[in-house]
Amino acid sequence: MYSIMPQDAVCFTQGPSLLVAWVDGTVPAGFPSPAADFAVKRHDLNELLITHPAATFMWQARGLSMIELGIADSDILVVNRALTPKHGDIVVAEIDGDFTVKQFYRRNGMVQLRAANATFPPILFRDGQTMTICGVVTATIKRFK
Repeated sequence: MYSIMPQDAVCFTQGPSLLVAWVDGTVPAGFPSPAADFAVKRHDLNELLITHPAATFMWQARGLSMIELGIADSDILVVNRALTPKHGDIVVAEIDGDFTVKQFYRRNGMVQLRAANATFPPILFRDGQTMTICGVVTATIKRFK
């Protein structure tokens, strides 16, 4: 059985705004460019990362099963419960009481959860198993130090 968690299943409250300096333009990852002035304004991280505040939560990833899609151990996942998962989306799912983050695969009536690491097999569903999609991962936050 596969289901999607209803948006109102858990009530989240939005925390306070966190305004962070934002420099206009982009920063080259190659050779430096001569930058004149840095135009700095403030952006709220909630506005940048969250489209449905009441239906969004964050959860820390554990393990390496999603490394090929850029999700590493200890990354913070931004998960939106208001979105309906589509083929190819990264989702947080509950399978028989255990939680996992995987890529959602749905074709010809078949649903699978696939890892983004060749050493992990896809999760195929058997009769009697239950899977609930808890939300769609919309962003990750990485810490380098």
